[in-house]
Amino acid sequence: MSFHIQRMPAPIRLRELIRTIRTARTQAEEREMIQKECAAIRSSFREEDNTYRCRNVAKLLYMHMLGYPAHFGQLECLKLIASQKFTDKRIGYLGAMLLLDERQDVHLLMTNCIKNDLNHSTQYVQGLALCTLGCMGSSEMCRDLAGEVEKLLKTSNSYLRKKAALCAVHVIRKVPELMEMFLPATKNLLNEKNHGVLHTSVVLLTEMCERSPDMLAHFRKLVPQLVRILKNLIMSGYSPEHDVSGISDPFLQVRILRLLRILGRNDDDSSEAMNDILAQVATNTETSKNVGNAILYETVLTIMDIKSESGLRVLAINILGRFLLNNDKNIRYVALTSLLKTVQTDHNAVQRHRSTIVDCLKDLDVSIKRRAMELSFALVNGNNIRGMMKELLYFLDSCEPEFKADCASGIFLAAEKYAPSKRWHIDTIMRVLTTAGSYVRDDAVPNLIQLITNSVEMHAYTVQRLYKAILGDYSQQPLVQVAAWCIGEYGDLLVSGQCEEEEPIQVTEDEVLDILESVLISNMSTSVTRGYALTAIMKLSTRFTCTVNRIKKVVSIYGSSIDVELQQRAVEYNALFKKYDHMRSALLERMPVMEKVTTNGPTEIVQTNGETEPAPLETKPPPSGPQPTSQANDLLDLLGGNDITPVIPTAPTSKPASAGGELLDLLGDINLTGAPAAAPAPASVPQISQPPFLLDGLSSQPLFNDITTGIPSITAYSKNGLKIEFTFERSNTNPSVTVITIQASNSTELDMTDFVFQAAVPKQQLRMRIKLTYNHKGSAMQDLAEVNNFPPQSWQ
Repeated sequence: MSFHIQRMPAPIRLRELIRTIRTARTQAEEREMIQKECAAIRSSFREEDNTYRCRNVAKLLYMHMLGYPAHFGQLECLKLIASQKFTDKRIGYLGAMLLLDERQDVHLLMTNCIKNDLNHSTQYVQGLALCTLGCMGSSEMCRDLAGEVEKLLKTSNSYLRKKAALCAVHVIRKVPELMEMFLPATKNLLNEKNHGVLHTSVVLLTEMCERSPDMLAHFRKLVPQLVRILKNLIMSGYSPEHDVSGISDPFLQVRILRLLRILGRNDDDSSEAMNDILAQVATNTETSKNVGNAILYETVLTIMDIKSESGLRVLAINILGRFLLNNDKNIRYVALTSLLKTVQTDHNAVQRHRSTIVDCLKDLDVSIKRRAMELSFALVNGNNIRGMMKELLYFLDSCEPEFKADCASGIFLAAEKYAPSKRWHIDTIMRVLTTAGSYVRDDAVPNLIQLITNSVEMHAYTVQRLYKAILGDYSQQPLVQVAAWCIGEYGDLLVSGQCEEEEPIQVTEDEVLDILESVLISNMSTSVTRGYALTAIMKLSTRFTCTVNRIKKVVSIYGSSIDVELQQRAVEYNALFKKYDHMRSALLERMPVMEKVTTNGPTEIVQTNGETEPAPLETKPPPSGPQPTSQANDLLDLLGGNDITPVIPTAPTSKPASAGGELLDLLGDINLTGAPAAAPAPASVPQISQPPFLLDGLSSQPLFNDITTGIPSITAYSKNGLKIEFTFERSNTNPSVTVITIQASNSTELDMTDFVFQAAVPKQQLRMRIKLTYNHKGSAMQDLAEVNNFPPQSWQ
């Protein structure tokens, strides 16, 4: 009998597979072809077909590059590596680099194969082993084979030395402690004439210097040799082997420049040794081709990073300035980024290219535009503020929405730092709010309000400008908020036409209220903006004379608003018109000058209208003369003790116009008692976490009867001829309420004028703190005292 062994047909070649796959019209058709071929390759692997293993692995690698799974070919790669044929080894090692990574267990099998091939008699086989180890060798493989690599690094064969140098870089990255092993082999690397060996040697030296300060110090002695190599490259004639667009080996030049940058950093001697060659490279390199620009860019980075001479730094910045004129947008972007890094250290040199940088704001590329914007803000100073702001405001007006927030913030900061005048500052901020009001940060509104408040001479001009800015346009909400606040504060200046900076406008009280009411009902107005408008209308009740009844009507209408914030304000303002009408003018008076004061310590502070000072807990010395004080501050003076904890915002709030509402929030639990009230400051009133109960005081309506209660009177204060007595009586409508009547008497020969009595009663314990201020004998007197001897009948 005879047996016929049927052999499988020869698999198609790689070239045919590529041609077949490219004919596929759809992804599904391509997948079907790949799956069919993978099945054939698997069958061939199972039959241990050595003849076509190399061809099958090559096809598998192509499919892997297309994104299809090829992990089942890993062991076949090892079999090819173990083969004695060079073509098999080449595909095997290529497959190992593509299909294996350092986590694979097959590395144990590979280590011996690579070690044997590193000692092979053929340089090309040795080269394959070096490439594979340098590509995917694990730390264990690197430890085992580092000695073989170091041996090949010392060989005279240029082909092997360049591959061994790159393999050594991988070994050092995986096992840094093996670095010293390669130190002796680096001595003669730079003496090599072969550019490939020079290139890889510089890469190896760079890696060692970046990883070890000791190596960096050791290799600084190589600077003259590196300078000599670079000079030979620049001065050498045409060499077809190394020429790229008319420049001799630009890749080697770039690598040497990077190594010089590392060696010259923070070292005067090394920097001095390379100054001349850097100047030569900067002036002799051709800039018409991208190759030359790459070398110039590396030269600039090196000059800026070492301790170079000032003239050399100016030359480097001028090169970047020329880059800004290049048609290639990548080069322009690189130049802007580099200038942004150097603008702080070489400001004047960068300033010379200001016009070119500003022109980049008009570039169509958004990345270039953003870098140009950032660099433009870095160039702003007191000398060029007007011109630069003009350009940046024009940019803000025309730029894409994603730039507006950053641009507006930059303009605010620059204007605050370098503004030539208050009017210019205000005009600039208003221009930003008009152009990009919806994009500004939350603190823009309170900051502008503070700026306007502090610019006393500009109040009439500002309120007029803001009034005209929002006529019929409420789209820019921050602008409307500032305008509403200013109209509320300085509405009297608006209707009086006192503006001197520009021609005053003629506007009536009703027209002003029409604008504010329009803001209240506008669909574009946010809840915060409506709060500003309502507070502004309330403030105008003390500044306008003919429209108070109209203001009362508006306030009462919003007492039933569905907006809780607006409703609360309206209810509190309504109370000001009724029960607290005698305090309305004082509470709503004009804001004083505000100042920003930062504190560094943990001391608890009280902030009043932007001014911060430690909360006073002790008796104040008498002031030198009559000074306006705030009832809120007086409250804190009275309540200074362990039982009251002020809660003070340390940053500007987003609702500065709600001061009236905040005051009445305070008055919900606290009633001020007193004779003629001193002028309060209507803003930023501190909130009290545990509101004390103050005495109802002298009410304008007779709430209590005159029936004697039998509670004995007491002397609350007696000093310097001033005596204060308390008498007590019960209310006939509510027997649990006791009213205290004070009687102040002066036993001296001279009058006491401007007498103010204030009192506060904390919740926790029945006692009273009183504060007295008056003028006597031509001096302003002030004193604090505590009353704690109340008769039991007065509170039982």
